[in-house]
Amino acid sequence: MTVYCGIDWAEEHHDVAIVNDSGGLVARLRIGDDAAGYRQLIDLLADAGDNPQQPIPVTIETSRGLLVACLRATGRQIYAINPVAVARHRDRYTVSRTKSDHVDAMVLANTAALRHLSNRLLGCLHHCLQTQQLYQETTAFTPPQPQQLPTAA
Repeated sequence: MTVYCGIDWAEEHHDVAIVNDSGGLVARLRIGDDAAGYRQLIDLLADAGDNPQQPIPVTIETSRGLLVACLRATGRQIYAINPVAVARHRDRYTVSRTKSDHVDAMVLANTAALRHLSNRLLGCLHHCLQTQQLYQETTAFTPPQPQQLPTAA
């Protein structure tokens, strides 16, 4: 299961949502804007399957600040999204169009999922154009097979 993280950034606290690749909520949490909050975020990501080989991508409403700097230091992909764009996408998730930090965090997480999917599809398109092959879902981006090392005779 692939998961994505969205963080609704605020001055004193941040709302975090983790969604799966079909947009379903996996976990949510409100964290403080301090070291303890960052620790809670890292623990939440770890519980959702985060690891150094496959860090969970994060979408957040700002491109700067201590939280963003700490997340960048982990080597993960960080997508900064303009809060106005988040407000426009909020209409797809709520009927009342009222501001909700939790809903905004989910919108951000789903934005990360969409960005990941679009990057994957662009990669497929690039490969097809470079190799002049038709796209085939069953063979696109298959994991590389481990190479056998020569054995000493």
